[in-house]
Amino acid sequence: MKAEIRGSTSSLPLQSSSHFNSSSQNSLAGALHGCLGNLDGACIEKLLLHCASALEQNDVTLAQQVMWVLNNVASASGDPNQRLTSWFLRALVSRASRVCPTTMDFNGSSTIKRRLMTVTELAGYVDLIPWHRFGFCATNSAIFKAIQGCPKVHIIDFSITHCMQWPTLIDALAKRPEGPPSLRISVVASWRPPVPPFLNVSSEEVGQRLANFAKFGDVPFEFNVIEDLSNFSNDNTSSNFHYDMLLSMLNPSALGLRDDETLVINCQNWLRYLPDDQKGNASRDVFLCMIKRLNPRIVTVVDEDSDLGALSLTSRITTCFNFLWIPFDALETFLSKDSTQRAEFEADIGHKIENIIGFEGGQRIERLESGIQLSQRMSNSGYLSIPFSEETVKEVKEVLDEHASGWGMKNEEDMLVLTWKGHNSVYATAWVPSCGFDEE
Repeated sequence: MKAEIRGSTSSLPLQSSSHFNSSSQNSLAGALHGCLGNLDGACIEKLLLHCASALEQNDVTLAQQVMWVLNNVASASGDPNQRLTSWFLRALVSRASRVCPTTMDFNGSSTIKRRLMTVTELAGYVDLIPWHRFGFCATNSAIFKAIQGCPKVHIIDFSITHCMQWPTLIDALAKRPEGPPSLRISVVASWRPPVPPFLNVSSEEVGQRLANFAKFGDVPFEFNVIEDLSNFSNDNTSSNFHYDMLLSMLNPSALGLRDDETLVINCQNWLRYLPDDQKGNASRDVFLCMIKRLNPRIVTVVDEDSDLGALSLTSRITTCFNFLWIPFDALETFLSKDSTQRAEFEADIGHKIENIIGFEGGQRIERLESGIQLSQRMSNSGYLSIPFSEETVKEVKEVLDEHASGWGMKNEEDMLVLTWKGHNSVYATAWVPSCGFDEE
């Protein structure tokens, strides 16, 4: 894969740096054996792992020297290899500066700042590549099928994209042969982790925009921002959005559930932000069991198809580097090197890289698991998967046809998987609680 996707980037003038002593040169030479003069993706990965190993062994001097080598390659305006490397370098500098504060005068800052988007800009961001649209389309189609004939529907939305999924579903419901249902969508702003994309309007204003759109299609609509009535402060400096508060509100009363409504639970790129372990419990398993008790008609889960939760820094670097080349490579196919859209999209990926590589413990909130791992977790929690219909597959393919030819899709054990040049990137799944499954 690396040879196919990530080609040569630059020669490496090791001897030109005054920062290297003979010992470090020997160490770096070993790390770069067979790579000098032709630093491709595999060699960049080797350098990253060499740096990570040095940091894990508290050898800050060697880590700093490897960073100087990486700095010769990294470029935020170069080819995909160079751009991806620049974000890994930022993350490693950020990590090293916390482990052992020191002067590190590399290109770029280790702190990533992002501006707030307008709703229009967010729509363009979502449409840039099918990273989000794929999951929107697949799960909207599954939800539409699951709620056929239901007069009242309540969707509880756990997602990071500020309800950008719902206009398409509202439009489909407006055209439903039996007429649209009464639709209610609930979000809790404090349950959204502090990650990009960021929006310059409140959840209430997003809801008003959705209400206006629904009114245009004669869809009875209600938008509900569930208030945090607990004693937890709105502090995003810990392991984000207060897991204890979340569990305290997963009950019919706090969620405002109504007996005459069909319940839908939607999780888009969200489960990864639940902590690995909380007070001796696997928090994702607890969350899934609690929402199962709410008796939803359907639960949809979409996320990126990679395992980025390893304890080992070197393992996370290997997996992260060999997964996140996908969006960098895809953006290269249609946006110029100096494109503002491209730079902002890549900066959001950089935010992810810095958290995965730069932080540990509660500060590392990116704990992604693969589709296979998620499927096993759902099964163990008492859910049965819902296969996607042929109509859904057709709709998703139509969405992908609007993007570059490198995007594809495959079915894997009732999952739909978005691919780039044959490599998995995003999975979409749909589930029902096993006790409520109707085999007919």
